[in-house]
Amino acid sequence: MLYLALMTVAPTAIADAARILREGGLVAFPTETVYGLGADATDDRAVARIFAAKGRPSFNPLIVHVPDLAAAEAVVEFNALARRLAARFWPGPLTLVLPRKAGVSLLVSAGLDTVAVRVPADDTAQALLRAAGRPIAAPSANASGTISATTAAHVADSLGGKVDMILDGGPAARGIESTVIGFARGPTMLRLGAVARGDIEAITGKLHDPQGIEGSPGRLESHYAPNKPLRLNATDARPGEALLGFGTNVTATSNLSPSGDLIEAAANLFAMLRELDAGDAVSIAVAPIPQDGLGEAINDRLTRAARR
Repeated sequence: MLYLALMTVAPTAIADAARILREGGLVAFPTETVYGLGADATDDRAVARIFAAKGRPSFNPLIVHVPDLAAAEAVVEFNALARRLAARFWPGPLTLVLPRKAGVSLLVSAGLDTVAVRVPADDTAQALLRAAGRPIAAPSANASGTISATTAAHVADSLGGKVDMILDGGPAARGIESTVIGFARGPTMLRLGAVARGDIEAITGKLHDPQGIEGSPGRLESHYAPNKPLRLNATDARPGEALLGFGTNVTATSNLSPSGDLIEAAANLFAMLRELDAGDAVSIAVAPIPQDGLGEAINDRLTRAARR
């Protein structure tokens, strides 16, 4: 049965969600990035339910969410640089891909010998992870290849009755997925995300290119896609188009950030794409987004969305 808790998530709702997870069910829950579709990462059947619910290719790995570094150390083997990144960015929107330990389902990493792990900062996510008492595999809570969910309503719209419970913690604060770093060939940017490249490179030095490296979620060429065609770097809207603006686009249908704030733009990205996708326009045009800071991750998501 689908169940939506209140925006201020009650302890009883957390307890119910934790029980559902321990029994092999699926729970959608908020994180500071996007909503996740969670299952017990140690339970093969539960993890398989994630793939079935999302229609997700089995070769696309999942991220394991844990409440703290000690819990992460039970799942993966840390190197010194990974520890430095965890100390700086956890809890927060950074995922580390590291050698697996025994106990986590092979389905989580699509059979690879690494596991993607992170410690979310969201209070509801933290409460759920601690109550569940086990690592939780959780990709974004939406049908595979579609726009990521940043509210509980987005989850219900995309997945409906395929989820046993939805915890509604309000809109995701960051609104864009976690940055993913791997270490197989030295520190590597596997996925752009809510932690900017420059902040990571201040610790790691220059990150390697991910070409030819497997093991990261969100690496499909076409991803985060609306149903309507998407045209990038648009200066105005053509007939039949809705314009998603940035900065001083006074004619925009919706505007990611009228003040040109990339943090605000990232937080609004998926929600506004969903809104325009549900509107009357036949296609969506998107204004140019600067490439610096979080703009790099925003442009990555838009480029993948345009490849539908």
